[in-house]
Amino acid sequence: MSAVSIADAWPSWGEPFTVEDLDRMPDDGRRYELIDGMLIVSPAPNMGHQRVIIVLGSLLEQACPENLVVFADIGVRIGESSALEPDVVVARVADAEGVRLARPPVLVVEVLSPHSVLRDLNLKKAAYERFGIPSYWVVDPDLDRPSLRAYELDGGSYAEVAHVTGSEAFRARKPFDVEIVPDRLVAKLRRR
Repeated sequence: MSAVSIADAWPSWGEPFTVEDLDRMPDDGRRYELIDGMLIVSPAPNMGHQRVIIVLGSLLEQACPENLVVFADIGVRIGESSALEPDVVVARVADAEGVRLARPPVLVVEVLSPHSVLRDLNLKKAAYERFGIPSYWVVDPDLDRPSLRAYELDGGSYAEVAHVTGSEAFRARKPFDVEIVPDRLVAKLRRR
């Protein structure tokens, strides 16, 4: 397969991006996502960000029931012109096929980066809400004050059900019972 540039993958002049266009983006370490035809390009996550994803994914995997599966950095197709790549996803085993999930997972998690805060707390949250994803968590990996906010769908809109920081424990009941302590997500990073 030959190298592809962003220009090669760009849609015709005046046309919005589609998921098909997204599939032609180069494999250059950046994260390419779409919200309502708008291309979002993010730098590769740093090591601290990746570490939090691994630790959280491991905690979720240990508690995950057999009918669900945990992924990191897997695509979620929300429509013809929207596809996102959450940091951690919990989906039904029956839905886990293809390049990206085409049905709503039961949980998506975004780990904040300096460049992603507004997008994760606004645009992505609204897109996940519209797609009907029952649970959305946002982790702030700040080494001095790590936190986790949990949202659950309530009547079609997300309601915040928890906000824990530091050594406070979040005891999730949805999508399954699991305890997450923000300090533990960044513990090894503090030893640098």
